[in-house]
Amino acid sequence: MIITNATADDLSYLLAFRREAADWISRLGSDQWSRPYPADRLLKTIEQGTVFMLRDGERTAGTITLTPEAEEGLWTEGELAEPSLFVNKLTVSRDYAGQNWGGRLLDWAGDRAYRAGAKWVRLDAWTTNEPLQRYYLGQGFQHVRTVLHGGAVNGGPRVSGWLAQRQAREAEHGLTDRTASPRPMTA
Repeated sequence: MIITNATADDLSYLLAFRREAADWISRLGSDQWSRPYPADRLLKTIEQGTVFMLRDGERTAGTITLTPEAEEGLWTEGELAEPSLFVNKLTVSRDYAGQNWGGRLLDWAGDRAYRAGAKWVRLDAWTTNEPLQRYYLGQGFQHVRTVLHGGAVNGGPRVSGWLAQRQAREAEHGLTDRTASPRPMTA
């Protein structure tokens, strides 16, 4: 498997990929990703070079976003002072499910964070999606806390406030990395 940077040409595929994942998650009983993701926001993250594609020849097996920007209102000032990269929108095609590609993408993210000089790989997960939370714990992440308030609308309930982290480290992820070298973290 090869990991590459996403391009603008991947936008429509990524939006469809997310809808496919949302349908699957819905069948499991979660409302995670039930709202369509704005195409302009996704294109902006692609252009920033933070969206990556796991490719199997011409097929896409998965995607991950890895960014130095944290979701507002989740992490403390002290935590934000520590060099970290943040995982978002990790998705594996149902055709590749059960083969640990998500785990390998997380290992790749931890290795990339390490090479960039980050101390942590951090993420936030859907507050009510306990199977997803258990998945991340099984991948070596430690639960930091759950933020229940401070959502985007009038400080209301937050739907994605389960916070976890694991130390950035070198990893044998087994992926052929065709991405640009990570930018060094600044203190």
